[in-house]
Amino acid sequence: MSGKCLKTIFLMVIGLSLMIGPGLTQTARDFIKSGDEYYSRWEDQKALDEYLKALEVEPKNYEALWKAARGHVDVADLMTGTGKEVEKQKFEMYVKAEKYARQAISVNPNDTWGHFFLSAALGKKVLMLGKKEQIDASKQVKAAVDKAIELDPNNDLAYHALGRWHRRMAEIGGAKRALGSLIYGSIPKGSMEESEKWLKKAVELKPDYINHHLELGRTYMAMKKYDLARQEFNRCLELPEASSKDKQLKEEAKAELVSLGKKSEKED
Repeated sequence: MSGKCLKTIFLMVIGLSLMIGPGLTQTARDFIKSGDEYYSRWEDQKALDEYLKALEVEPKNYEALWKAARGHVDVADLMTGTGKEVEKQKFEMYVKAEKYARQAISVNPNDTWGHFFLSAALGKKVLMLGKKEQIDASKQVKAAVDKAIELDPNNDLAYHALGRWHRRMAEIGGAKRALGSLIYGSIPKGSMEESEKWLKKAVELKPDYINHHLELGRTYMAMKKYDLARQEFNRCLELPEASSKDKQLKEEAKAELVSLGKKSEKED
């Protein structure tokens, strides 16, 4: 074989290795690490893309599965706009989040995060469904949250979810609950006192997390503890942003303060 032919073959091999080499050498751990770096910079879509790449390499990687579930929830939560197409896209993202969370649990049923993100995905998805589906899923959400707390009593996000669950259930009043039970079956019970208790626990575990204060403020609003609600909403505005959602959450806190001001004026 001539030297020219050998040179041509050598160049072809080098070119092929440049095209396919990096993809073959990166492990699931590499992709997860890259995803975590994007996540720390609040680039949720890029983080999700990396976790999905990790799953292409290692489909049963538990960490990649629960982080893919988290990523789908995060990206959907930050979608802007209105209309059926946006709602459809968000719903599909929550369905995928549920799928990855369930896969994570099947791989490792004894860790908190698979169960927690199952509760998060279900909780988001069912709000876009009918009343019967919401009632049925509320029981699954509670079971997943309880399991997440059982597996990690310091999971502040799980206590946050439990506090919100109790407020939602408590907001279903007596007459509405009785009628709903006749039509849809038994409706789980919750209480504002339990909501306050568990959201305060979340704040205790992670006092600098804006969303804990926002939801605790909303529970205080529902309980007509307006001074305490105002404190929590103002705390939201004082804390530095620490996640991709915090700017939006601060805007919600401002809106709650405006609403609170109007309620105070009416009662005066």
